Amino acid sequence: MNAHSTEVRQKALTLLRNGTKGAEVARQLNVPRGTVSYWLHIDRSKRGECPGAHNPLCHRCDGTPLDVSTYAYLLGLYLGDGHISQYSGHRAPSLMITLDDVWPGIQDETEAALGKVFPENATCRVRRTGCHNIKVYSKHLVCLFPQHGPGRKHERAIALESWQQAIVDAHPWQLVRGLIHSDGCRITNWTTRMVGGERKRYEYPRYWFTNVSDDIRRLYTDTLDALGIVWTHCTRAGKPYNISVARRASVALMDAHVGPKY
Repeated sequence: MNAHSTEVRQKALTLLRNGTKGAEVARQLNVPRGTVSYWLHIDRSKRGECPGAHNPLCHRCDGTPLDVSTYAYLLGLYLGDGHISQYSGHRAPSLMITLDDVWPGIQDETEAALGKVFPENATCRVRRTGCHNIKVYSKHLVCLFPQHGPGRKHERAIALESWQQAIVDAHPWQLVRGLIHSDGCRITNWTTRMVGGERKRYEYPRYWFTNVSDDIRRLYTDTLDALGIVWTHCTRAGKPYNISVARRASVALMDAHVGPKY
C-alpha cells in the first residue's frame, strides 16, 4: 500500500481527530512525522481550527510586535529559496522555503524562525527528494513579504520597502545569514604560488553567494558594503551571478557572524 495514498491519509486524520499523537500516528502508519503534521495542519485549516484563523494578527495591519531580528533572517531565506503560493482549497497562502537535507540544522533554524515571526500559525515540513519544504500558512504573508508577485523573483523587480530596510539596517548580519543559508556557502579554494623558487599549494576560505536576480545580489552587496565587507563580482561559465568574499579580514567577520552551513 502506498504510504501517501488517500486511504492512509484518511486513516491518519481519523486517528488524529480521536486524539492520537502525531508521533504515534507516524509510527503506526509508517509515514514521516512531518507528513503527518502537514496533513493535520491542512485538515484543521479546512475546518477553520488553526490558531489565529478567525482573527490572525499582523505587524503591518494592526501593529502586532514583530521579532525583527528573526524577520531579517527569514527575509534572507525567502529571497533566496522561498516563495509564496495560493492553492485552491486552502484558506490562506503558504510560504515555502526549500532546503537541502545536507543541512538539517538550517532546516531546524528556519522552522524556528517561522514560528517566531508567525507565532499563531502552525509550521510543517514536507519531504521531497533530497530536501524538505519548510512551510507556514498565513493570510498575512504578502503583508510581511511584499516582494511577492507573479512569476519568478529574477523576472521582476525586487526592492525593500522603507520599513524593511530599517529592519535590515538594524540587523544586517541576520539578512546576510539568511541569504548565505539559502543561496550561499563557505568553501575552501586553492591556488599555487612561487615560494623560494618552489611552487607551493595555498588554500584559503571563501564565502560564495549565487543568485540569478540582479536586485537580490545588489541587496546582498549593499548590506556587505554597510558592514565593511570586501567583495568581488565573479563570472563563472559565462554566468555573472556570483559574489565572492575572500579577503582574510572580511572572511573573519563572516565567520564570526555567519559561519559554515550546518
